[in-house]
Amino acid sequence: MATDFLNTYAWIFWLGLILIFVIIEVSTVDFTFLMIAIGSVGGLVSGLFGLPWWAQIVVAGPLSLILLFLVRPPLQRALRRGSDRTPTNVEALLGLSGTVLKDFVEGHGQVRLANGEIWTARLSLTTDNHPVESGERVVVTAIEGATALVVPAERNAL
Repeated sequence: MATDFLNTYAWIFWLGLILIFVIIEVSTVDFTFLMIAIGSVGGLVSGLFGLPWWAQIVVAGPLSLILLFLVRPPLQRALRRGSDRTPTNVEALLGLSGTVLKDFVEGHGQVRLANGEIWTARLSLTTDNHPVESGERVVVTAIEGATALVVPAERNAL
């Protein structure tokens, strides 16, 4: 009696699993749950062809594993191939040169970076606290909040 119930309504179970796996996949975009969802489609289709519930599981499980190990890796490589490796945000500012706009007083000043942005700047702790005047070249070594840590350009070249 229980096996008749399982055989009759297994398609509802498969549809529910497919829906859950697709929802998880949309939030993760890792292709793992997509492969499991496709394996579940295999279980659903086998049930529509009249296989008993245990045979549907035998179809869905190995199909999911085959997809996970054979189809998922090329899909992930294809997804990553088009990604942009250009540094952004703070990483894009490190090593950028700039020109001093306001003389550094007690290690603090203002610089215009090569990208056109104007930043409040502080001399890096690796430099002597000597005066840096307008027009001198500096290089960004770090960013702390909204302040660029800089060193004079000639010091950075060493």
